[in-house]
Amino acid sequence: QVQLQESGGGSVQSGGSLKLSCAASGDTRCMAWFRQPPGKEREGVAIICVGVTSPYYADSVKGRFSISQDYTNNTLDLQMNSLKPEDTAMYYCAASQGWLATMYRADANKYTYWGQGTQVTVSS
Repeated sequence: QVQLQESGGGSVQSGGSLKLSCAASGDTRCMAWFRQPPGKEREGVAIICVGVTSPYYADSVKGRFSISQDYTNNTLDLQMNSLKPEDTAMYYCAASQGWLATMYRADANKYTYWGQGTQVTVSS
């Protein structure tokens, strides 16, 4: 059983930065940040798996977002820079206890555990 708790969301102006954190309990193999704008599907934003050197990033956030995992404290962070209004969404931390092949990492259906989400709002 894995429990996830996000923190760090909020409101910021375009061009600003926010850092999201996810406190995790339990053993995981892949951890991810997903986001879901109003009326749209959930999208994999950044994903990190044990043993994989290069995290996955959605094209829309490459060069602006950075995912990192602190194995000592069992936390997952998402540093978001140069934020745009289109980044506005509910952001969710997700975890899989099974290791996911590359083709499945951005598939929300492959993640068993989810946090409650934290809202990020970027104003222009």
